[in-house]
Amino acid sequence: MITLLNWLLSALSVLMLLPVLVLFVQVLLASLPARSIPSAQGLRPRVAVLVPAHNESSIIIATLNSIRPQLLEGDRLLVVADNCTDDTAALARTAGVEVVERCNDHQRGKGYALDFGLRHLANCAPDVMIIVDADCQVGEGAIERLAMCCIDSGRPTQALYLMYAPAGAGLKVQLAEFAWRVKNLVRPRGWDRLGLPCQLMGAGMAFVWRDLALIDLASGHIVEDLKMGFDFCRRGKPPLFCPDARVTSYFPRSDEGLSTQRTRWEHGHLGVILGDAPKLFVESIGRRNWSLLAMTLDLLVPPLALLTLALGAVFSLSWLVFFLSGALAPAVIASAGVTILNVTILLAWSQFGRGVIPLSALLYAPFYAIKKIPLYIGFLIKRQVEWVRSKRGES
Repeated sequence: MITLLNWLLSALSVLMLLPVLVLFVQVLLASLPARSIPSAQGLRPRVAVLVPAHNESSIIIATLNSIRPQLLEGDRLLVVADNCTDDTAALARTAGVEVVERCNDHQRGKGYALDFGLRHLANCAPDVMIIVDADCQVGEGAIERLAMCCIDSGRPTQALYLMYAPAGAGLKVQLAEFAWRVKNLVRPRGWDRLGLPCQLMGAGMAFVWRDLALIDLASGHIVEDLKMGFDFCRRGKPPLFCPDARVTSYFPRSDEGLSTQRTRWEHGHLGVILGDAPKLFVESIGRRNWSLLAMTLDLLVPPLALLTLALGAVFSLSWLVFFLSGALAPAVIASAGVTILNVTILLAWSQFGRGVIPLSALLYAPFYAIKKIPLYIGFLIKRQVEWVRSKRGES
């Protein structure tokens, strides 16, 4: 019985070590000196920017104002007012933007809105379609960089999508900003050093128009961007990271909005890990699709808070068993995992997080992770599977 327990603990420790090693490699590679990116050549293709919006009247004008100056003659800017109950559509029309409205209580979610907009754009199809969420600001020159990178590579292209803590936000939101930076900047930058693809991130995504026929956008999946990236990779179009194009947004100010947003993202991510990762791993090996394997390994890295909690639990259990039975292997493997994770987080902070949080704030990270335990228990008891908009107002 003790031998079986030791074997199971060793297997669990190795299983926990895998995402830690993936994260370590990504952070280490991302910390290398930046490489120069050659300028795109040729004429910029015709672009359509698609903005799905659900009750975004408070911010839609700011988003449109960040996009319109970057458009050229022949480009299109389309807002899909999806199941809106406010004046999002009216405001966008007043700003001189093309708007279509979609009302369907049975099919709710961003994927359905994207499909609706795609079918509307087909009457005068662009060369490249770019998706920008209604709560985002598009950095200067980002539309051109995304369009050129996408058309030159012939692959879906993901901008650098960063989220910031609002002014006056507490420590937990600052930690969330740091974790987001690791996920959306550091990790894809590391994989890109090896010529490997990145995940699609939901905003700042560019697609060659003809390639959109390869996948089905119409879904209520709560992490539709993650699903789209794997669908494209399976069809020989692994997404490409374009850090020179920047899209930014802010975390919701309200506690309710933060909770809703975090639950949607993390439940969706964990659902894909449990439901799709094993078959993606087998498929990538069987088809020798190394891009798909790289995306699958990246997928296996859970949110930093969950990785910290899970590794801490395995570490504590392994050492308890060692003191009771003398089994050293699980404790050594788990200890290696904890050490590598700590080194990885410190390296990520030193290279990319100094302007986000002070080093002392990282001491709060374990307590921040503990406070998220109810979120992960909720995944086991009542997983969120439907799209719910995050409330952005004040708490």
